[in-house]
Amino acid sequence: MEYLNLWLVVYLALGAFVGFLAGLLGIGGGMILVPFLVLVFQAQGFPFETKMQVILATSMATIIFTSFSSVRAHHAKGAVNWSVVLNMSPGILLGALVGTRVVSMLSTQFLAVFFTCFLFYTGTQMLLNFKPKASRVLPGRAGLFAAGVLVGVLSALVGAGGGFFSIPFLTWNNVPIHNAVGTSAALGFPIAVFTTIGNIWNGWNMPNVPQPSLGYVYLPALIGIAFASVFTAPFGARLAHRLPVATLKRILAVMLYLLALRMLYSVLTA
Repeated sequence: MEYLNLWLVVYLALGAFVGFLAGLLGIGGGMILVPFLVLVFQAQGFPFETKMQVILATSMATIIFTSFSSVRAHHAKGAVNWSVVLNMSPGILLGALVGTRVVSMLSTQFLAVFFTCFLFYTGTQMLLNFKPKASRVLPGRAGLFAAGVLVGVLSALVGAGGGFFSIPFLTWNNVPIHNAVGTSAALGFPIAVFTTIGNIWNGWNMPNVPQPSLGYVYLPALIGIAFASVFTAPFGARLAHRLPVATLKRILAVMLYLLALRMLYSVLTA
C-alpha cells in the first residue's frame, strides 16, 4: 500500500505539470506525458514486452480529462471552431480504432523509435515556423473527415491527443494560432475517448500488463494524472491567450527537442 501511495504522489505531480502544458499549448499533454511515463514505468519495473502499449494507452486515457478541462477555458475565450470539431470527429473515430489495433500488433522498440522520430520532426516544424499560403482555406466536409482519419491513426500511434497533428493542419489552412490551439484542444476529447475504447478492447486479458489495469490502461497512473491535470489545464489555457504566437511555438519546439533526446537515450539504453 505504501508503495502505491508513493507512486500516486508522483503521478499527481506529473498530472499537474502536463495539465498546465496541455492548456498552454493545446496538445492534450500526451506528447509530454509519454517520455515521463517511460521513466516512471522503468523505475517501477514494469514488463518491457507491453511497456509502450501501456504507456500510450494510459497517456491517451488521461487526455479524456485533460482536454475536457482545457476546452472549457478555450471555449470561454471564443477560440474553438465547433464546425471543424464536428466534421472531423467521425473520421477521428475510424482512425482511432484502426490506430489502436495497429499499436497492439507492434513491438515496444518500434513504437519507442517511431515516437522519438516524431518528436524531432514536430519540433523542427514548429521551430522553422512554416508559413501557409495566404489563399489556403479549410477543406469541406470530405476533406475534414479525411484529416480526422489521419489524425486519429497517428494520435493512437503516439499516445497524444492530436494537437501535434491538428494544430499544423489548421494553421496550414490559415486558422489563427490561438483558434488552432483551442480547436485542437476540443478535438483531443473525441480522439482520447475513441482511442481509449480501442486500447481497452485490444488489451483485454493480455499477458504482461501491470495491474490494476483496464485493458492496456494502467489505472493508478490514470487516476493520479487525471485528477491533478483537470485543475491545472485552465491556468495554461488562460496564459496561452496572453502570449504571442512566436513565444508559443518556441516553447513547444524546445520542449520537443529535449523530450526527444531523453526518449532516444531511453531507447538506446533499454
